[in-house]
Order: sequence, then structure tokens, then C-alpha cells
Amino acid sequence: MKVVLVQPPVQDFYDTDIRLQPLGLCSLKSAIQAHLPDVQTVVRDYHHGRGRRTLRIPVELEYLREYYPVRDESPFAGFFNYWHFGADFEKIGREIAEEKPDLVGISSLFSPYFREALACAEEIKKRAGCPIVLGGSHVSAMPEMMLSCEAVDFVIRGEGEKPIVELLRHLLGGADLESVPNLGYKKNGKMFFNLLQDNYPIESLGMPDFSDLPPERYLFEKKPLCFIVTSRSCPHRCTFCSVHTTFGKKFRRRSTAGILDEIRLRYEQGYRVIDFEDDNLTYYAEEMKNLCRLLVREFPQRDIRFTAMNGISYLSLDRELLELMRQAGFTNLNIALVTSDRAVKESTKRPHTVEKYLEVVQSAFELGFRLTSYQILGLPGESLDSMIQTLAFTAALPVLIGASPFYLTPGSPISANFPPPDDVDVFRARLTAMAVQTDDFSRDDIYTLFISIRIINYIKNIAAGSAGLEGLDEAAARSKSEGGREGTGAEILERLFAERLLYAKCGKEFVPLKKFNAELFFRVMEAADCIRAVDGNIVSIKKNIAAPLSVSRIGLLSSGS
Repeated sequence: MKVVLVQPPVQDFYDTDIRLQPLGLCSLKSAIQAHLPDVQTVVRDYHHGRGRRTLRIPVELEYLREYYPVRDESPFAGFFNYWHFGADFEKIGREIAEEKPDLVGISSLFSPYFREALACAEEIKKRAGCPIVLGGSHVSAMPEMMLSCEAVDFVIRGEGEKPIVELLRHLLGGADLESVPNLGYKKNGKMFFNLLQDNYPIESLGMPDFSDLPPERYLFEKKPLCFIVTSRSCPHRCTFCSVHTTFGKKFRRRSTAGILDEIRLRYEQGYRVIDFEDDNLTYYAEEMKNLCRLLVREFPQRDIRFTAMNGISYLSLDRELLELMRQAGFTNLNIALVTSDRAVKESTKRPHTVEKYLEVVQSAFELGFRLTSYQILGLPGESLDSMIQTLAFTAALPVLIGASPFYLTPGSPISANFPPPDDVDVFRARLTAMAVQTDDFSRDDIYTLFISIRIINYIKNIAAGSAGLEGLDEAAARSKSEGGREGTGAEILERLFAERLLYAKCGKEFVPLKKFNAELFFRVMEAADCIRAVDGNIVSIKKNIAAPLSVSRIGLLSSGS
């Protein structure tokens, strides 16, 4: 018997091209090999490394043309083209048919890309005619939607290792279909869903098998990258997160010895960047400290780097752990502030505090980490003033700001407060869509804050490296004199402060961005008072807020006047 596991392409305005290794499929392959060694299993990634092509913006997203009207060459650019990232569906169908599989498994992780998973299923069914099973986070959240597709024979809810092994046993003539845990299937035109059961114990799961994936395809700063998870699920209950829909509410962590063995193996296989993709990597702080100590001893030459691109919960970080992480080879720290508003934190059941956040930022900055702090823009129940408060708060800290416009993830607790989503709602459940508006804020507000964050990050970057306190005029003048994209940013910044209007740079032309609310931007600036660069340098903006036309001095300064 032969099984082919497929990572589909995606269609969107952008792609997170670093974090695309199909870890879940490689874990399924490992489980199948461990329990059914006679079953041939291959993983096919049709997303990463397969190129891209432009598409027409779907009709459901046409309203975004007002927000992404031109191809902007400035540092503040939003989006423009809508892309197909990965192989064509017809090519996928042809290549899978040539494999002559007995079962095809397709990953459907992110809800807005459910159409791409179904398009793969339809092409594969048409050309290969074999049974098709879908799994992943979106399937766990909306199994009926995915199973209703004529091309889909089975769906798996929750973790997939044990269910796919038991499904294969059924296809091999063993277990009854009704006994396969977590399985959804169709019979006599009706859908049936078996009971959810626990997966294999986390410690018994084998290491994901990356043998079908060329290491040179997955790179971080030109070095081979691979993913690792040390745990599954999360002990927190943030209402905007759907992690428990897939992994259940029981938080489980692997042994430190098993994690270290896997890192050793990946190093031997040539990987030099290890990205921990846990939903809560450092919750068990003492175990993480022990792992870091072992990594320091294991790799004294420091020729391996560790990242946590999925973010780290700052609630469990302390000075000792941060020091050990730095010694082990972590250089960047992605932390999710979400909001600085205490009431919003409480309403979203987020146990983190601003006091702890400031403590972690201070320690991490002193230890030399490069920090990115993530804010969700447009949480239901949050006011515009609250979002401004959070943005002004982080503007004054030595962090870059990551902007995450809120989208309603199916299966998250907060989604229960909304009507059941239809296909269009699910399709728009992506940050580029800015789909959620409330009585407290509009889409224009979310767009303006999103671009404002890019402007603030630009100021943070151009101010880095200067000695001591300086004004925005001086920082921008230095950048403008250097020319290039950063110089363009300084020129647009000059116009923004002088004219109260934001422009995009299109070739030699400056095009006004009508959806950008300059008055809202200046509300943020007034609340911030100053901006702190990533290296700690403080940029004063008081003068520019009080007398915005003074920024026109940039042109004189850059020409030596």
C-alpha cells in the first residue's frame, strides 16, 4: 500500500515563506512507518519552493482594492498583488496520479485556505481516483464543511497520528470504520463522525520524518532550517485562539532527553537553524532552563541557531531563563503583548500582565535580544482608544511592533459570540482581509493603525545606531541623504507631517492613500510622545506634533544646509 501526504498551495496577498515546512505531515509519516512499516509513505510539499503567479483578487475581497490600490515601493507599503503560492492544481493532480497511491492525505491547516485544499482533492480524485482524507486545524474546526465535498472520503479531527494509522488498518482489511478514532466519513449519503479519543502518548511519537524534503529548500538566512515541537496544546485559554480544537485542552511536554536527541539528529542531518513551533515553549520554565544548559554543552562552537517564530509566552520568562536561552543560541524573541489594556486581557482570558511584559522586555533588551512585540488590532470588545494606548505604549519601548489585524478563527472560543460562519466568512478569516468591524472601530481604523505600525517601525530602524537623544528631523534627514528605499520613506514622512497626508511611491510618482486617516495616526503620535529605537535610542517627536511643518527642514538638512 502507498500513501501520499500533500501540503497544498495557498492564495493570498502575501506568504510566510520561512515557516512552511510541513511538520504535521512528516509526523504522520513517522507514525505510519512505526506502526505499519510495510506501508510506503511519501510527503509532497506543493506550497513552498514551487514559485508563485498572480491572480485576480477574488470577488469576496474586492473591497480591499480601496486599501491596496497601488504597488507601493515605500517602506510603509501595504499589499497589492493577490498570489497563488505553489504548484498549479492540475499539476498536483497529474503528479499524484503518477504515484499511483492507495490513499492521499491533504493538510488543511488555516481556515481561509480551505478552498485550496478542496481544489487539490478534486483534481486528485479526478485523476487518481483513490480515497482522500483531510486533516488539520481547519478540518478540526469545521469537519462538516470539508467532508461535504464530493471528492473527500474521510476527515480526521484533532491530532492525526493514531487515526490515520487506524484508517490504514481498516483499508488493509482490519479494523471496522466505526472504530477508527476521530474519523469522519460518509455512508449512504450521510455524514458520520466517530468519537474523539486520545492520540498516542506524546513520548511515543517518533521524530518527524523529513526525508522527502530537500534541506536546501527550507532556509533561514541561507542556512538549512527545520521545525521542532517540544509540546502540544497550551495551558492558557485565550478566547481568540483555536489551538485546543486540534490538540485538546491537556498540555503535554516531551522529555528533555528526547528533545535533545532530536536536535542532535537534525544537526547530523545538516540543519543549522532549529525553530521551535510550540504554542507555549517555555511554560515549564525549569525544564526549558535544563534544555538550554544541555544545548550550551552540546554545541560549544555555537554553530547552530535557535528560534521560536511562533512566539513565546512572556508569562513564564525570567532573567535566568533569558540568559540561558541567549547562551544556547537564541538571538530573536517574538512575544505577544496582544494588548496593554487590562480589561481587554481579562475579557479574552489572557493571564499575562503589563508589569511582567515590561520586566521581560527590559531583561531581554539588556541581554542583547532583538525583540518583536505583537499587537492584535481590532479585537472584538476593544475600543479604538485602547488600541492607540497599546501602540503608543510599545512605540516607546526598544521593540519592533508586529501588527496582527484580528480575524475570526473558526473553533476559537470567541467565535461562539458570532453567527455561524458561512463560506465567505471563513474565506475572509485572514489578517489581510480586515474583515471584522464593530461599533467601536472601522476597517479604515484598522488599516490606518496597521500602516502606522510600519511607519513607527521605520522610525525605530532609522534611529538605531545614533548616539543619544535626537529629533525626528535629524533621524529622517540622515536616512533621506542615504537615498534608496529608506530615503523614500523619509521623503514620505516629510510630506505626512507637513501635509497630513500619506503617499505611496509608484515609480517616480507619489500617490495619496485616501484610506489612511492621518488624524488617527497623529493621535497615536501624540499618545506616544517619543519613539524608542531597537537599540534603545530615543527619538523625540514632540516638536513635530506641536509644529508639523518643521519636518520640512528635512530637505534642507539633507542637502547640507
